[in-house]
Amino acid sequence: MIIKQADFICSSSKTEQCPQSKLPEYAFIGRSNVGKSSLINMLTDKKKLAKVSSTPGKTRLINHFLINNSWYLVDLPGYGYARASKTERGTFSKIIIDYIERREEMTLLFVLIDSRLAPQKIDIDFINILGKNGVPFAIIFTKTDKLGIEKLTQNIEKFRQLLSEFWEELPDIFCTSAEKRTGKDDILNYIDGINKSL
Repeated sequence: MIIKQADFICSSSKTEQCPQSKLPEYAFIGRSNVGKSSLINMLTDKKKLAKVSSTPGKTRLINHFLINNSWYLVDLPGYGYARASKTERGTFSKIIIDYIERREEMTLLFVLIDSRLAPQKIDIDFINILGKNGVPFAIIFTKTDKLGIEKLTQNIEKFRQLLSEFWEELPDIFCTSAEKRTGKDDILNYIDGINKSL
């Protein structure tokens, strides 16, 4: 798939405010500062489509981007940002859970994981919540250019092993680097394949 058009449509603080459309939606989520905005900009070939910040927890709303007039890319708030107040963290959680559980148009959720880190409990817990609620998802490892191939392989394998304790079948996994622009075609072709099957 080639993205020829990517337009920001709206930001919503509640699921009910999201676009009234029957187009499929592919949402991106991860811990704060996982590189979500950089990945979205890389996928769409637009440097400033999603706002990149050095401050974690910048995305606080549900952001819809219309892609090729045929599907939505959805940028969700990050989870697990320690410096946000408890009230804010509660609000983020409600926004996230509400969208994931109630938004009928959400076709797939991409869960972003920082490839540089050992498996984090908050990521595993979040993925297990998805499983309990029957939410379709895939995993994207980000920032893969920041470590060697051996360490990258080890970290991904640790994550796979941990997931296999809870899951009989593991989700699809992608490796990306916004800086090196790797993984772009794999993800877009994956989305294209799903769209064609709808």
